[in-house]
This record gives sequence, C-alpha cells and structure tokens, in this order.
Amino acid sequence: MLILGLETSCDETGVALYDTERGLLAHALFSQVDIHVEYGGVVPELASRDHVRKTLPLIEEVLAEAGCLAADIDGVAYTAGPGLVGALMVGTTLARALAWGWGVPVLGVHHMEGHLLAPMLEDEHPEFPFVALLVSGGHTQLVRVDGIGEYRLLGESLDDAAGEAFDKAAKMLGLPYPGGPHIARLAQQGDSTRFDFPRPMVNRPGLDFSFSGLKTFTLNTVQACRDAGELTEQDKCDIARAFEDAVVATLVIKCRRALQQQGLKTLVIAGGVSANVNLRSALDKALAKEGAKVFYPAPLFCTDNGAMIAYAGAQRLLAGQVDDAGTRVRPRWPMEELPPLHKAVHG
Repeated sequence: MLILGLETSCDETGVALYDTERGLLAHALFSQVDIHVEYGGVVPELASRDHVRKTLPLIEEVLAEAGCLAADIDGVAYTAGPGLVGALMVGTTLARALAWGWGVPVLGVHHMEGHLLAPMLEDEHPEFPFVALLVSGGHTQLVRVDGIGEYRLLGESLDDAAGEAFDKAAKMLGLPYPGGPHIARLAQQGDSTRFDFPRPMVNRPGLDFSFSGLKTFTLNTVQACRDAGELTEQDKCDIARAFEDAVVATLVIKCRRALQQQGLKTLVIAGGVSANVNLRSALDKALAKEGAKVFYPAPLFCTDNGAMIAYAGAQRLLAGQVDDAGTRVRPRWPMEELPPLHKAVHG
C-alpha cells in the first residue's frame, strides 16, 4: 500500500511517500524559518500562504524522486491537528481533493501520533509497550504507549512547552528564532559551574512539567549581568549552558520516574527538542544504568515532516480507518481520543 503523507500543521511543509512493504520511498521538506525569523515567531497567515505555494511542488518532487505516478498512490494521509487552523486547512483541503480525484481513501492523522511513531521508520525500532516523551515547541508530554492508538497521558507541561522555553530564553539573549539550536550552540562554550538554574517540579511527586519559573530565573540572570556592566558573549554562553542543563536534567529525571512507575524499560523520545545532542547523551547515560533503552527518530525526522504522517496514516488506513465526507481540522486534539489501531472507524 503506497501512501502519500502531507504535513502542514505549522511552519514546515512536509511531503512523503511510504510503502507498507518497501518502507519510506521519498520525502521532501520546506522550512519557513527564513519567513518568520524577523517576527521572532510563527505568523499564522504567512504560514498558511506558504503552504499553499509549496505543497503541490513538493508532491511533484517526491513522486519524481520515488519514480512513482499519481496512479500508483493507494491512499492519502494528512495532518488534521493539532496545529494552526489555517495551516491545517491547507493540507486538509489539498489531501481530500487529491484523494477524491484519484479515487483513493484519505485519513486525517494526529500530529503528535506522527511524532510518537517516527522512530518506527528506523531499522532498529521499539516494541510496545513503552513510555514516550513528546517534546517540541508546542508540547511536552509523557505518554504510556501500549499500541497504536492505545495512549495514556502520564504528565505534561502546565505552562510553556520545553521548546517554547528554549525560544523565549534565546530571545532574552538576543538570539534568532527558533532558539533551540542557537542555545545549544552557545552552551557548548559555556561554563557549567558558573550558574545553577533550578530544576522545576523535580522534587514534587508526579510527572508534570513547568518551565515558566525557569524562564523567569533566566530573565533575572540576564538582567543581573546587565546591571553588573554589560551582557558579554561569555555571559550568554554560560547562561545558555545553565538553561540547557536545567531543561535536560528535568526531562531526564521525569523520564526515569515514568519508566520506574510504569515498570517499563523502553523510552521513545520524539519532537523537535529530541534532536538536542546533550539531551540524547544524558538520557542514554542515565537509563543505561538501569538497563533501559532509548529510541529516537533520525535527526531529520525530529522536527515536523511528511514521513511520520505517511507512516502513521499507512498503519491506520491498513486497518480500515478512513475519513467520512466532512472536512475537519482539530487545532486542539487530545491524543487519548484516538481509536486503537484494531478498531476501524469513519471520521
């Protein structure tokens, strides 16, 4: 079964072709970072307009790369939510129009389920059940996963997502958007002993996160450096290092706790922040001591991409799950509402 996947939930246009027998055949991605960087964040209207311009050319590119024709496609999967409503509508409308014209089934996919299943694209992939850490600009969640569509939320951020906190900390340091890669770059030159940032909520029971206090602590540290004279380049490096260390330590502590509470030895980490090298290293070291293993997507598939949507859609289309006649997008969509894979549904 050959599935075309479309991802247009925010500021990246992703297209991919996934074959259920041969695997991922081709994929293409266009990032809108250069469009939004001058505004310090995503402008929804600009994002939607750029998806309109880029999606069809990317589909043509992917078909050519795979050596396939439109007539070869057996189904279309698209991101139906969560995300920016205008951006979601672009992908939804195009996916449904193509599927209608080609006479093939179409299915809206949950964006975070796509991220969660992205490690399944790798040769070495996890087996169910496992704990998943979904960590991105919009989400920080710990989820128990017993199968596709069998999800139980264990904990989530009560305020800013980890990726959002990275962006805001970067802005305080005068760094461009998106902030995560720039914070990571500066942190490499930082002194880990100079500042000691708090690890929020790690001393409380439970698996929820909070990064707003860490954001405030960062702002106060930046201001203290300015009050002492000026915010030097070394100050920025040291603050970036302290901030990254605090976020990484917090995530590691909560992941270990989740695995212990669930009695599991497998962790999946996905989403844009999962590309952070220090986070990967810290998780590998911490969990190896407990005989647990961590699975990640390839760095290329950590951020939003069409491959994860094509894969997730393929699994559900194979199970007989298809859209009904109505066009729906879900800017907010709890993942626990998804049906299990074995249950065929319409809509």
